[in-house]
Amino acid sequence: MEEGKEAENKRFLKKILLIINCIIQVTGTCGGPLVLRLYFIHGGHRVWLSSFLQAAGFPILLIPLSVSYIMRRRRYNNHHHITTIATKPRIFTMKLPLFIVFSFVGILQGLDNILYSKGIASLPVSTSSLVIATQLAFTAVFAFLLVRQKFTPYSLNAIIMLILGAVVLALNGGGDSTAGESSKTYVMGFVMTLIAAALIGLILPLVELAYKKTKQIITYSLVLEIQLVASIAGSLFSLVGMIVNKDFKVIPREAKHFELGETIYYVVLVSSAIVSQLSGLGAMGVVFCASSLMSGIMIAMSVPLTEILAVIFYKEKFQAVKGISLALSIWGFVSYFYGEFQQAKKMKKNRIPEIEQPQNHSNINA
Repeated sequence: MEEGKEAENKRFLKKILLIINCIIQVTGTCGGPLVLRLYFIHGGHRVWLSSFLQAAGFPILLIPLSVSYIMRRRRYNNHHHITTIATKPRIFTMKLPLFIVFSFVGILQGLDNILYSKGIASLPVSTSSLVIATQLAFTAVFAFLLVRQKFTPYSLNAIIMLILGAVVLALNGGGDSTAGESSKTYVMGFVMTLIAAALIGLILPLVELAYKKTKQIITYSLVLEIQLVASIAGSLFSLVGMIVNKDFKVIPREAKHFELGETIYYVVLVSSAIVSQLSGLGAMGVVFCASSLMSGIMIAMSVPLTEILAVIFYKEKFQAVKGISLALSIWGFVSYFYGEFQQAKKMKKNRIPEIEQPQNHSNINA
């Protein structure tokens, strides 16, 4: 009876953690392109710099990691006298295999960041956000291949609607190019963003696969470490590009000529780094609490909100083409979550009460 109650408490805590990470991911996914676009439309031109910023906010992860360590250290000091089995807590617990895997994932993220930066430099926020939403289709395919993701008619319908939304944009987006940009630039931006979406679709299932295959118990503290390692690797990838392109020499000059002022220029850079880090952390957390497909859904869910914010803050046009694409995307979102609701309802109805066994390699403890 007590084991059943403990399992129920763990499920409840994991749901709360999932909600928190969903909020973090949506905040970062909506805010990231808005801040990056602010940089580009007011005089910023360094795509390697913007790519670097998408990973460079990792120092903020040291705050929750430090809090987690203090809490684990306190629990250890309170209980280590009861047993000699418990090992002394460490700030970093990641073992070498995971370090290697997520260093590679971080490099993939760095590649994705530069593709996304090149895309968003050429596209309005509303268009690039709708294109990036197609990552859900790629996530679904790779999730099926890598982690044997199961699909329902509702989730398949959601994927189809998102693909159709992107196709509508691709066929009719030529007239949506930003002032002063050629159709060729628009098409290149569209293609870059689409490739970035495909890469995101690969990265999320890879993260889920790593969580499942590792012999190390995955806790949320370890998720923070994983995001830290991946972000450092992604930052180093972009840092090389910045050095080759001599961005460090250009930054002071670019700041002086920034339309909103030199101080605001640096505020934009720091804000971009922090917001983008929230997006990455939230994605890692949602994969930990649920699945890579769910994380992809949260990215796609952010599109309508980003659309509205872009129209409000940047006065971007909301043409009929975008309206159709947005409607198809919303149709897909609703279809997916309706299917999830029906499936959860069915499982709850048919569930036989039993003592739940702990999930393989998953632990919500900090």
